Amino acid sequence: MKHFPIYLAVEGRKIVLSGGGAAALAKLRLLLKTEARIEVFAPNPAAEIVGWANESRLALHQREVTQADLTGAVLIYAADEDAFLDSRTATMATKTGIPANIVDNLADSAFITPAIVDRDPVTIAIGTEGAAPVLARALKADLEEHLSPRLGLLARAGRTFRSAADALPFGRARRDFWRDYFLGAGPRLADEAKAKDVLETLLTKHLSTETKEGHVAFVGAGPGDPELLTLKARKALDTADVVIHDRLVSAEILELVRREATILDVGKQGFGPSTAQDDINALIVEHGLKGAQVVRLKGGDATVFGRLDEEIEAVTAADISWHVVPGITAASASVAAIGQSLTRRGRNASVRFLTGHDMKGFADHDWRELAAPDQVAAIYMGKKAARFIQGRLLMHGALPDTPLTLVENASRHDQRVVSTTLAALPSDLADAALTGPALALLGLSPRAVSAPLSQPLVQEQA
Repeated sequence: MKHFPIYLAVEGRKIVLSGGGAAALAKLRLLLKTEARIEVFAPNPAAEIVGWANESRLALHQREVTQADLTGAVLIYAADEDAFLDSRTATMATKTGIPANIVDNLADSAFITPAIVDRDPVTIAIGTEGAAPVLARALKADLEEHLSPRLGLLARAGRTFRSAADALPFGRARRDFWRDYFLGAGPRLADEAKAKDVLETLLTKHLSTETKEGHVAFVGAGPGDPELLTLKARKALDTADVVIHDRLVSAEILELVRREATILDVGKQGFGPSTAQDDINALIVEHGLKGAQVVRLKGGDATVFGRLDEEIEAVTAADISWHVVPGITAASASVAAIGQSLTRRGRNASVRFLTGHDMKGFADHDWRELAAPDQVAAIYMGKKAARFIQGRLLMHGALPDTPLTLVENASRHDQRVVSTTLAALPSDLADAALTGPALALLGLSPRAVSAPLSQPLVQEQA
């Protein structure tokens, strides 16, 4: 992030703009929505600017700006649409220590102005750091379409009631009150005059409610692409007080967690540093008993090789309520990446989800059944067990040229695909030097995938 977004206090403070043409008009239409004192310097201002000056909406000086004119300003806009004049204004601003924006000149500007959705006092700023202004405008239009024009009314009423709401304990209790207002009773208000009555009724209800009990949501975070997160999972993250996550949960998904929430990493690493399962169970129970909304966030689907039962048993023993939010498992993401399906009519009517190792070491399976022709299996945590798996399958009659595909970091931007055979598995795996989590698809080879630009491309290796 090269530009840090802030909301600058401008009420009653001076903003200087140099320029009187189209660029100046565009900026002034936005600036005039603020409560700042706007001073414009333009020898030949557009008629619209003169009109605003006559209405006392801004102060107009029909001359070029000088160094002295900048004194006391909080922001300066160089909008003369002339490289020399704009550079001169920016240089004077730098000497005065005031940030300046040169319209349509990102490189030489000290700040940029985002696209803004205005529901005063609610404002949403959208910035792309100058990389994609068309995209910013498209996002603005989309938000304008979906946000109620009465949103400002709700916010203004709520602002007058903030001190009264402080009677509620800080944290979840207060947040639940405002959620009930903004997402429940508030949008049904006919006018602002009735808002106080609605707020007082809600406050009485929440003050009389007993302390709410904690709850645990066991949430599948999917394979890593935040777009594959379910809507129900996203809602759980929006309301979480505490998020306890695994190592495989991507940073992009953790970015979606409320900033006020406590985020705890209890990641496990195969054959490496790990948090003991008993400690994870105790942590979940500890926060649940404190009355927190806990999200136990697991990579993929929480019900597939996620030790879910052990954690549910610990929560149940502590008499804490819970529910499970399924996620997209790595097997589904991996076959999607290679353009295949886990089952196919005439080939296999069943598919197996296996793990490469268990608590006692390499996991054993029905190798004779797996070695039969046309079998398909998704093998989790199989990198380190590759030679063991190869040996067991060949020993039980599997053909050496049986296709096998490894998908590393399925669905993520650093996804890689290694296409090999059972005979070549250990050597190809060593050559690929996979470092991320990888899933092996026994019996499947990649098919060309026409992925949209937003999706990772399949990289094949023989």
